[in-house]
This record gives sequence, C-alpha cells and structure tokens, in this order.
Amino acid sequence: MPPLTFSDARDTVLRHVRAARQSPAIETVPTSESAGRILAEPAAADRDTPALARSVRDGFAVRAADLPGQLEIIGEVRAGDFFRGEVGPGQAVEIMTGAPMPAGADAAIMIEHVRRDGGLITYDRAVEPQQFINPRGCEAAAGEIVIQSGTRLDYTGVAMLSAFGRACVAVYRRPVVAIIPTGDEIVEVHESPEPFQIRNSNTWSLKAQVERAGGVPRILPIARDTEVHTRGLVAQGLEADLLLLSGGVSAGKYDVVEQVLAGFGAEFFFDRVLIQPGQPLVFGRAGGKFFFGLPGNPSSTMVCFEIFARAALELLAGANDTALHMPFARLTRDFRHRPGLTRFLPARLSDDGGAVTPVEWRGSGDVPALTRANAYLVADPDQAEYAAGDLIRVLAK
Repeated sequence: MPPLTFSDARDTVLRHVRAARQSPAIETVPTSESAGRILAEPAAADRDTPALARSVRDGFAVRAADLPGQLEIIGEVRAGDFFRGEVGPGQAVEIMTGAPMPAGADAAIMIEHVRRDGGLITYDRAVEPQQFINPRGCEAAAGEIVIQSGTRLDYTGVAMLSAFGRACVAVYRRPVVAIIPTGDEIVEVHESPEPFQIRNSNTWSLKAQVERAGGVPRILPIARDTEVHTRGLVAQGLEADLLLLSGGVSAGKYDVVEQVLAGFGAEFFFDRVLIQPGQPLVFGRAGGKFFFGLPGNPSSTMVCFEIFARAALELLAGANDTALHMPFARLTRDFRHRPGLTRFLPARLSDDGGAVTPVEWRGSGDVPALTRANAYLVADPDQAEYAAGDLIRVLAK
C-alpha cells in the first residue's frame, strides 16, 4: 500500500480508533489517588464558589459612596470568620484576603493606599462598587459542571474535586497494553551481549511511555525471528486492549511480524509513513484489537509511540482530547534536511520554550543523543532549509 504522510497517518489512527472504541469499564477510586486517571462522569459544584462575596485584597471593606474621605474602623474580619455587624455610612471594617464581605459594604480598598490614624482611616481615591470583590458564585455556581467526563485529571482537577467534597470519583479503567519486543539479536538487560547483539531497551522505554499515557503495560517475552514463535506471543498480545510490537516490520527476510498478523486476519490501515525516524510503521486491527508494529530502532520506537500509539491509547482509555501539541520555537542556528519526510529530531528547548537547538544525532539507534534532548524539532517535509531565528515546530519529549 502507498505510504502516508505524517498528518494522514495520524488522522487514520484517530479515525479508526474513534469509530471502533467502546466505553471502557468504570471503577471508583479515592480522589487522592485519581491524578492521571480519566473522569468517567461529569463533576458538578456542590455549592456556589465562593459561597459568600469575599475580598481579594488585604485592606478595608467600605461603602463606595463614602469615598474619597475619612472613615471610622468598627472592626476586623479575617478568612475563616465573618463580621457580625453591618457597615454603615462613614464606617469601615479591616478585612483580610479571602474573608467574607461584611453586610453593608460594597467594595474593598487596599491597605497600601490608606493612611491610618488610630481608629480612623483616610482614603483619597474614588471607589467603584464591587472593587476588589469576588461575588458569590462567580467561580462556579451550585450544580454547574466544572469538569467534563473524558478529562484526564491533573493536580488542578484533584483540587477541584476535593473542593467540592468528592472524596471518591468514577474513572475509566486503564487499558492493558501488551508489549512484544522482536528479534534474534535482542538479549535481556541483565545479560552480557555479544558484539552482534543488543540489550532489550525498547520494552522498558515503551513501558514508561505506556504508564505515562495512562495504560497498564503487560510485558511479554522477546519474539524470535520465526513465524511459529512470534505467532504464539501475538496471540497472547491480542488478549490485551492494545498490542505494541517493536521490530520485525521492515522488508528484511526475517521480518515476520506482518505475515504473522495477517495470519490472525489482520486488517492493515498503513505499513509505511513518510517520517524519520519510523518509516516502516504498521497500524491495523486483528481480532477486534488495534496493534502497532513499531520500527525496532530505539528512537523510532519512542517517536512512533508518542505521535501515533499514544493517541490510540488515550482514546481507548476514554479521553476526549488527544491533541498533539507542537508549538513553534526559534532556531538558535541554521538547520537543513532533505525534504520529503517529516522529521522528528532530538533537540534542546530553552527553559522558556522560545528557542530550540538541534542535538547532534547519528541515527535511529543513537539513544545517548535522545537523553541529551528534551524535545524533538519537527522539520516540515516541504522545507529543506531553516535559518537561525526561523520558527520551527517542536514536540516536547
């Protein structure tokens, strides 16, 4: 089948997974343990927030109509308490940030702008009603949906749920992702490889990526380069929600992954994408389960997971948003590449995200270069040369 562009391949993944996915099972977890989970029901505010009008400055609660002028201090109110009296003409109540506004007051003034003399204050400025006040319910009204179903909960979501009294929350079950490394040249991490062998790093990088994306990795043994051995492991892998195979998808004599998948009645949606690293990427479905045949070189495996497989995993987990954020940054030096492929190359993004520097890279097996990078620069297939200062897309690592 003809190769796809990067954008067409990603659209293909999203389209097929969205069309076929079913709602994952739902489970209830403590809100304190819900970070990173995907909400399975909308969450609503259980009361107005704030529950009372409150000051957003340290200073004095006043009547706007009385100022500018001199006012008598009749009391104090701090956060966690309320003033039991009422502010009348010519009066003020000292107030702390977050404290509820006293009855009769309709504005707050900042303590930095006040002259105080014993029990009196002088304020020389005009004041607008509602100045420095958050009205009742301005953040959220009782019953208002504050987090939609399908949202991945981060620390702000956990704070929101806790603020509205949700000690437990319904979330979608995490998808199980089977990971199968392939190749006769692969040995386990604890083994001493011969010069013609390499250690199994892809399994563990994929495990970390799957966990970061919200999946539960299921590690299977190394598949050797025979159809019989690979077939048995693929059968196990298709019991999971998503199958990832690393290696064995090129055109070599002993690359047997596609033949084995075909034996399971696989439907292939693409088997090559115009990207670097990762051209010989396979995506399809067999036995009702989606699979990715990822190229075996480490950076190819990592990049293809991030730009394709991660989106499939997030959709299977119940997420609504699978956007791939690739903002622009300015190159710190000239850069050129051969056009025709969208390239995801290791780079260092500045702390403020505004500048990016390519990292020297010696190909898809250069893991040390990847560890020196904190991002990928994304070179456009139609633009061969970039000058220092030009904008180029970046993908955070």
